[in-house]
Amino acid sequence: MADWPAGVTSRVLDVTDSTMAEAARAAPGLAGPEWVLALAQTAGKGRRGRPWSMPAGNFAASLTMRPNGAPDQAALRSFVAALALDEALATATGRAQGLALKWPNDVLLNGGKVAGILLESIGSGGRMDHLIIGFGVNLVLAPDPATLEPRAVAPVSVLSETGVALTPQEFLPVLARAFARYEAQFATYGFAPIRTAWLARAARLGQPITARTPLAEITGTFRDVDETGNLIIDTAEGRRRITAADVFF
Repeated sequence: MADWPAGVTSRVLDVTDSTMAEAARAAPGLAGPEWVLALAQTAGKGRRGRPWSMPAGNFAASLTMRPNGAPDQAALRSFVAALALDEALATATGRAQGLALKWPNDVLLNGGKVAGILLESIGSGGRMDHLIIGFGVNLVLAPDPATLEPRAVAPVSVLSETGVALTPQEFLPVLARAFARYEAQFATYGFAPIRTAWLARAARLGQPITARTPLAEITGTFRDVDETGNLIIDTAEGRRRITAADVFF
């Protein structure tokens, strides 16, 4: 492929259970980073084990890599992945307008969810051997809203919102190049420039949101993302730092 990132391999499968599972199976034998793209999934999954619907023609791929640094630093690659998706969608469609990033790992298009990101690690004894980053993009069809949890952002597709028809095979190299660029920036300069770029694209910054954790729902004004990736919300009771939550508008 033209301009494919150096040292990175790729595989395209007609069908698999999920690209995350396929990536995990292949990880021990990899010599370097690898992208796995599936044209169909029989058991796709999203965050917290939720099913990920994948109508035909949509994009499902996972990148397996061996990150340097501590596990908490590896988790910051959700922001790297989000920026890469944002750039790839803008490049592939020729339309940057309408794209926004929703904490912690969704991409919005014209206010609807067009893409999601999932991170999983493989390792033992406190050591991370591999990080797998899953990317799901509604290229041609959005899932049925009835299959989503209450209050979730309504799904949209690239085709419905932009009129641009993309195949998964066309989108993969665009995304791979964008990720390689942001990954190089992260490896060289750390999280600070990634955080700045992400905040410039953040959805609902300075506006009311609700963060649902396993213990509570916290409503307040979305103020910031800190240097460790935590969500910062100003509430009536004071400022809250939230490590993990589902965010609702």
